[in-house]
Amino acid sequence: MLVMTQTDQNTMAVQQSSKYAEDWVPIKNIMNGMIQLDNGYYVTGIKVSPKNIFILDQGERDNILFNLQNFYNMIDYEFWLMVADRPVDINLYLSQLQLLYQKCTDGAIRKLIVQDINKANAFMGAEYNVVDTEYFILFKEKRLELVQKRIHNLIAGLANASINSMQVSNADLRMILDNFLNGGMTTTFGTVMVA
Repeated sequence: MLVMTQTDQNTMAVQQSSKYAEDWVPIKNIMNGMIQLDNGYYVTGIKVSPKNIFILDQGERDNILFNLQNFYNMIDYEFWLMVADRPVDINLYLSQLQLLYQKCTDGAIRKLIVQDINKANAFMGAEYNVVDTEYFILFKEKRLELVQKRIHNLIAGLANASINSMQVSNADLRMILDNFLNGGMTTTFGTVMVA
């Protein structure tokens, strides 16, 4: 027999009357690079800097892949690999190109700068979204001392594979939640892939 407490009934009433996905998500707080859930769990992880291994020689590439295989084999808990897009403002880049164009006197170089300006303007049009793709490894845990140990082990494991990473920030976690919960309503980017 299922018995519902008054808190459960109030939560269900809010969920049924709400049109916002945020009201359905059991998030208590976002602090110190962690999402604190109502059930006492913390969701956190690392942000991984991308690395193009295909520009490396075969030996370096094999070494990185071997170390990545060891890294994934050492993880003995549930985790989520996430890839998300974050919008990028290229107005500063455009301003720098325009200043460079004004200072330049060589006709050939000015022509190249104009081509770059036109390309940047095209990217800012309605058919393109200028985004930076970001990579995350997230996990959940109740014990804070284990959270810090796991973050340290993830960062060290990726460092062994010559890949840089850092603990996620509050802004990273808000961006991930915004991607999932708002369906692109307040932003023009969305999650690319979750594995």
